[in-house]
Amino acid sequence: MQYSRRAILVFAAASLATAVQAQGWPAKPVRLLVPFPAGGGTDLIAREVGNKLATAGYTFIVENRPGSGGNLGVDAAAKAPPDGYTFVLGQTSNLAINPTLYPKLPYDPVKDLTPVSLVASSPMVIVTGADSPYKTLADVVKAAREKPGSINYATSGNGTVAHLAAESFQKVAGVKLTHIPYKGAAQGATDVISGQVQLYVSSIPTLLGHIKSGKMRAIAVTSLKRVDDLAQVPTIAESGYKDFEAVTWFGIVGPAKLPKEVVAKFGADINKALKDPELQKKLGDQGADVAGSTPEQFGKLIRDDIARWGKIVKESGAKVD
Repeated sequence: MQYSRRAILVFAAASLATAVQAQGWPAKPVRLLVPFPAGGGTDLIAREVGNKLATAGYTFIVENRPGSGGNLGVDAAAKAPPDGYTFVLGQTSNLAINPTLYPKLPYDPVKDLTPVSLVASSPMVIVTGADSPYKTLADVVKAAREKPGSINYATSGNGTVAHLAAESFQKVAGVKLTHIPYKGAAQGATDVISGQVQLYVSSIPTLLGHIKSGKMRAIAVTSLKRVDDLAQVPTIAESGYKDFEAVTWFGIVGPAKLPKEVVAKFGADINKALKDPELQKKLGDQGADVAGSTPEQFGKLIRDDIARWGKIVKESGAKVD
């Protein structure tokens, strides 16, 4: 009985210490890992959200940890102490696709991470070169049906959201396209503009500059509704493929076993920041839609998308580069 009382007292003291720690959080700068190189869409979102939260008393150190399809940065967050001072801006690829795509992922997105809040989502856009004969998605489908495999499309790599979105479209449209994976966005864009590659499927922020300059022609977006910056571009659903949707989302997660008080406070402050019109415009200018959530809602999205994208990975036979 004495041992039981001691154990209870130790547990109560630890719980009280955690609550006190959470009340004073954050007492020092918070690391926000970005699992991709600086300058990309994920990096931009992390810095803009971090800048906005700075007005709420946070100090963020944004740290780029690229590598292995985003796995290195997410793994670093999963293995960090659960003290509320290390988080990562994960996305669809490294939280929902990679668990199936990689045979030995060093972390489990469900067991090893704590969801805090969804931050934003962004659809893919399908583009051609400005001189391409394909002016609509219907033109592409018609040509692909006449000569299966004759039309090729570029993405930034095997197993990316863009690649799997294109695989999903081929299935619903009953066509066969040839995938050309690139190691990055720049060379793929150059080859599409020059006409060496017929199509490019990528996130809107990656290609928006080329579209606005007239070097590329956008023929469809993968969201259910049109994108403000590309209001003249129809959705795939509008183009005859009802309910088709494929977006990449971005959300903040931390290590497993984070104090509930920290998760609740951080999540609430993130959602408050996302309501700011200036932040919404900055993200919107890059083709991203602000999308807050509760930790529970974000956790459900991760679990649901692991199942959804996992099925597509298996059906497509996608392999890592």
